[in-house]
Parts: sequence; structure tokens; C-alpha cells
Amino acid sequence: MHSDFRWEQRFQNFQSSLVEFRDAVEQKEYTNLERAGLIQLFEMCFELSWKTLKDLLFYEGYDVKTPRAVIKQAFANGIITEGEIWLEALEGRNLFSYTYNNKMAQGAVSLIKETYAPILFALEIELQTYKP
Repeated sequence: MHSDFRWEQRFQNFQSSLVEFRDAVEQKEYTNLERAGLIQLFEMCFELSWKTLKDLLFYEGYDVKTPRAVIKQAFANGIITEGEIWLEALEGRNLFSYTYNNKMAQGAVSLIKETYAPILFALEIELQTYKP
């Protein structure tokens, strides 16, 4: 059973993961290895983001289990505002995890930097002042 403050502990882990992710997102050019690293950092941050939301929702009395259900409930509760982008990021995370080729990786970098990173950074800001 989760403690009342499990979501806050998970949030601290999420914030820690964002430090390196933010540095990677701010880079202008990438070697193949750095590109792969950016994708991995996105996957890790995204995983921690939805699990933080899951724990927060549990604290608020919602027992949602899957990433998709968590995203939909967090959107319904007003914790996140870009529900469709969150669902796209979930699909992207799944695709990036199971498919790798150079062309896909280059497209992933653009999606991550321009679309997915901003929602993760916005979640951090939202949760810093969030009062359940």
C-alpha cells in the first residue's frame, strides 16, 4: 500500500531525472550515441512522470493502473492540460522502446525536443505547487 507521501517521493525521483534530460534537450547537435541517450532519458523521465501521477491520483482516491488511464484521469482532474500530447508521448515512448533505426531516431529527437519535453517540464512546475 502506498503511503500518503509516496507521490512526493516519486516526484523527487522524477525531478532528479529531469536534470540530465533538460541538459540533453538543450543540446543543438547529437552524435548517434547522444541521440540514443536523449531517447533513453526521455523514456526514463516519461516512465517516472506517469508513475508520479499514478501515485498522486492514488493519494487522491483514484485507483488507476495503466499509463493511458493515469493520463486520462490526470487530465480530467486538471493536473495536466495537454491530454492528447501526453497520449502521443505514451505512444512515442512505446515506439522508441521497441523500434530503433537511425531515421526514426532523428525524428524522435525532434518530437522529444519540440513536443514531449515541454509537457514533462510543465508537469514539474505544476507539481511543485500542487496541493492535493
